[in-house]
Amino acid sequence: MRPVLPRQARPRGHGRRRPRNGRPRRKIVSYEFDARRTEWIAKEELAERMIPLIGGLYRDHGVVTSIHGRRLINRSPIALLKAHRFARQAGEVELDLADTMRVLEVLREIAPGPASIDVARLVARYADAVGEGDARELADFVRDELTSVIAVEGEPEASGTDVVLYGFGRIGRLLARILIAHAGNGKGLRLRAIVVRKGSDNDLVKRASLLRRDSVHGPFAGTIEVDEEANTILANGTLIQVIYSSDPASIDYTAYGIHDAIVVDNTGRWRDEAGLSQHLQATGVARVLLTAPGKGAIKNIVHGINHDDITPDDRILSAASCTTNAITPVLKAIEDAYGVVRGHVETVHSFTNDQNLIDNFHSGDRRGRSAALNMVITETGAAKAVAKALPSFAGKLTGSAIRVPTPDVSLAILNLQLEQPASKGSLNKYLRQVSLTSPLRQQIDYVESPEVVSTDFVGSNRAGIVDGLATIADGTDAILYVWYDNEYGYSCQVVRVIEAIAGTHPVVLPERQPVALEREVAAAV
Repeated sequence: MRPVLPRQARPRGHGRRRPRNGRPRRKIVSYEFDARRTEWIAKEELAERMIPLIGGLYRDHGVVTSIHGRRLINRSPIALLKAHRFARQAGEVELDLADTMRVLEVLREIAPGPASIDVARLVARYADAVGEGDARELADFVRDELTSVIAVEGEPEASGTDVVLYGFGRIGRLLARILIAHAGNGKGLRLRAIVVRKGSDNDLVKRASLLRRDSVHGPFAGTIEVDEEANTILANGTLIQVIYSSDPASIDYTAYGIHDAIVVDNTGRWRDEAGLSQHLQATGVARVLLTAPGKGAIKNIVHGINHDDITPDDRILSAASCTTNAITPVLKAIEDAYGVVRGHVETVHSFTNDQNLIDNFHSGDRRGRSAALNMVITETGAAKAVAKALPSFAGKLTGSAIRVPTPDVSLAILNLQLEQPASKGSLNKYLRQVSLTSPLRQQIDYVESPEVVSTDFVGSNRAGIVDGLATIADGTDAILYVWYDNEYGYSCQVVRVIEAIAGTHPVVLPERQPVALEREVAAAV
């Protein structure tokens, strides 16, 4: 926060006072400029000192540090400063960098095991404890808060889980980027291979180039090397075997040193148990995850909602659709607080690869018309799919969709009839706090800005972002607008499901939120 000068130290006329001729006093303005600049440089220097601590905790211990869900790993000093300023959303004051530095130094000292640790919440919880007369030092307090992830001597370390991407399209390449960025010390998810059908003699080079450059999501953050003789891609130290095959059952993954792998099918070619079970016939495969809605008895998993339903006996699972992932957490939050009688979901969805660039034959209705020139009314199964993850919504929702000429980021409009009345203010206050402090904070984000548009949400790692200024609420009638990056945000949800399947999703600590936030959430409803 901006340091406040003591009254006696303030220059005469400091603030809004001006001389009689209306001209500003140049010395005062100059003093203010220099003071602000000096303060910024000091913050930037402190943020720079945090980076090796944040990186070391992640690489050596698998600790993911964040500030109210904003990850600190691989961030620039400016991005760290923005994350600290974002903390005002929760506590109305900017998080002090010095407090974060002290917590990071304590974490390095106690060396906890893999966990997702919210530094801002630790700072606030410690302030609560001190305010209640707790005499513990910060190191003792943090150690007690993180008891569940402090390694016991002689305890075996995790060895990591092999992951194979079957298909390497839009979602496959984004999953690769995320898995590579999350590689850490190699004891979590390990991207070992991708499986594709060979498209040309220089297929490997082309696929590596598509991983390196993306028209929507920008360049790959790191280095990529291609070995055409070995059919491998080396990306930021992650060696990825490229396997050419059109028959999932015939692949011997163990020949590449891959064992008990989770195969993530990004092709959408098979969506039922019979088709997806072909992967299980391959040597070295333990489980299969589909990145599309599954048919029949396949469980559709939305992380944050029903990922606890995954059992060791589930060998084939689905991560549902991008729209289902975007709306289900918001619907769950609303149902918990207000109850939902019924509703309609309208999705304004970016065009996808299954549409035509120009008018041509398509097996689907209307999808043969040019995606780049038209808004296209089409069907969506998201409304029905919600009930697969959230059974209480069975029969409550209807849905429709419009495909629009944008390459990424979509918008879901939820028109709901509530059991309990709500105002726009109370509804937004509740959803804002849900996005910051609830168990759904990895899925739901919240924004209030009169200028945001779809491109502002490219690269969001949340399943959906509630646009608070667009909310309409009148008694038991409510309309919510939820943005979502239908590519990257969905891919982040898929990775969370893979982590849940592998048992490597980091526990989120501290488990309890600060007292002030608990009271605010209760008051918001």
